[in-house]
Amino acid sequence: MAPKRRKAEKDDIATQNYLKGMETLRQHPLFAPLVAHANFIRSERSSCPETGWAVITDGGTVHVHPTRRLEPQEWSYVLAHCLLHLGFDHFKKDKQRWEWNMACDCFVTRFLAMLKFGRSPQEFEGIADIPGGTEDRLYQQFCEQGVPESLRCYSTSGNQSHDMFFVGKEDRDLVHRIDWQACFGKGLQAAVRSAVNVAAGYDKTLGAANDGMSPAQRARAWFLSSFPLLGALAATFEIVEDPIICQRLHISVAAIDEYSQEIFMNPAAGLDEYECRFVMAHELLHAGLRHQGRCQGRDFFLWNVACDFVVNGWLVEMGLGTLPKVGVLYDPDLKGESAESVYDQIVTDLRRGRKLATLCGVGLPDIFMRRAVKANLPDGVDLDEWYRRSLVQGLSYHEEQGRGYLPAGLVEEIRALSQPPIPWDVQLAEWFDGHFAPIEKIRTFARPSRRQSSTPDIPRPRWFPAKGAEDGRTFGVVLDTSGSMDRSVLAHALGAIASYSIARDVPAVRVVFCDAAVYDQGYVNPEAIADRVQVKGRGGTILQPAIHLLDRAEDFPKDGPLLIITDGFCDRLTIRREHAFLMPIGHHLPFVPKGPVFRIK
Repeated sequence: MAPKRRKAEKDDIATQNYLKGMETLRQHPLFAPLVAHANFIRSERSSCPETGWAVITDGGTVHVHPTRRLEPQEWSYVLAHCLLHLGFDHFKKDKQRWEWNMACDCFVTRFLAMLKFGRSPQEFEGIADIPGGTEDRLYQQFCEQGVPESLRCYSTSGNQSHDMFFVGKEDRDLVHRIDWQACFGKGLQAAVRSAVNVAAGYDKTLGAANDGMSPAQRARAWFLSSFPLLGALAATFEIVEDPIICQRLHISVAAIDEYSQEIFMNPAAGLDEYECRFVMAHELLHAGLRHQGRCQGRDFFLWNVACDFVVNGWLVEMGLGTLPKVGVLYDPDLKGESAESVYDQIVTDLRRGRKLATLCGVGLPDIFMRRAVKANLPDGVDLDEWYRRSLVQGLSYHEEQGRGYLPAGLVEEIRALSQPPIPWDVQLAEWFDGHFAPIEKIRTFARPSRRQSSTPDIPRPRWFPAKGAEDGRTFGVVLDTSGSMDRSVLAHALGAIASYSIARDVPAVRVVFCDAAVYDQGYVNPEAIADRVQVKGRGGTILQPAIHLLDRAEDFPKDGPLLIITDGFCDRLTIRREHAFLMPIGHHLPFVPKGPVFRIK
């Protein structure tokens, strides 16, 4: 019984060394993505030759010799050698198998030596005799001159044998399911990030599992170090990854609170680092582009859905992170559309819109409508100004450093944030300029002449409007006088209309009050609109009869524009002539307007 016991103890030591080597490989950031997707066989079913340590197939299966004994560092080296064949895309059927396999083995051996990872088995000789160059260059050299005997020991399958095999027909469906080069690319990025953290003193060891950071925290660190567009915003927000808090707030994946400066990431969603990058960029763009403040009285959930479609389209176009497997709102047909235009399409089918799901959940916005008493910002800095400034400066750094492609729509919106919004009264003045051109004046002696004090005996002609210049120079004002209208809004609107009418030489304005009934005030001089007009009504809101009254009025021009002053709590309007709306800020019409909308502060 003693020899059998000693053999079992040796087998246990061999297995323990193998498992320790596997754990070292799994914890290294460069090889962790490859290990996670590869399949390891160390049993009697292994296809490894007797003289070798391990071989690998193009399907990602590593066949390990079941009885060979190596130290943990040697096992890490051997297994890393096999995985690098996948990462470097060494499986080529159009090459001479032996020469190509040896060229790849020499290249991988030199790479591991430069990486200083693990320890090669004693059978491996030094790399001094390995010529430099790429696999293709080595392959060409071996095909022309043959493989030197001194290089035939660098294959993990043993001398004169291959360590790369193609799977059979029965396993063909397993190949091409995994992008091994993409996995290796992720490992390279993680290794560089980990090396930078070690050099900066954040981590004492180089390893994927030793950084103590969750995928969301690593995604945030990536924004801070590698993506200047959103780096400042990412530094401002705190990540909350408490599943209990997320459950209480009904957050299925993620949400953002702009005013408490928190991003909620539900760890139960099971996102990896690249999915967290996508989700975090999604939430940061909500804050930076001021989607909450741009709602302007729209249905907030449907507005959130519209913003999600636009933001996700940009992120997919940029290739930032990976689309979460849980699903997001993404439609390629909406490429190039603004959030406002997408919202106008969504509201045409409210039943379907209510069933859509944001990152927070079905029917729940992922932008929280909460305000903090005091944000953690420098004194004298407004929260909106802070977010706009962070995004605008991030765009400047991103373009200066050439950090990657940005969609034109995103760049346009960010640059628009740097410009102060045009005041509503200036927009209204531009609307007047478009409909009322300056009156052409002529000089005539038909009116009393002008005389100068220095030459009173010389008559001079007066400037006078041309005949018929003021004909039809008017517009209609439909004034919502329902009980929901704010008197201060009416005063601001009427005052602006009066001043701009006088400045554009409008002789009279057709005024119609409307609530539950229509009150036609006829033509009113601009000077009298703000001072002497008395508002009647204050009942419900039905504006369409006022529109019909002006359409049928024989004394109102057929091409006369309309200016409608309302708070948005009205019926659906059908207007066939040029028109515009004056509304309080934060209110929204229950239909898609065809004319411009000016919002009064």
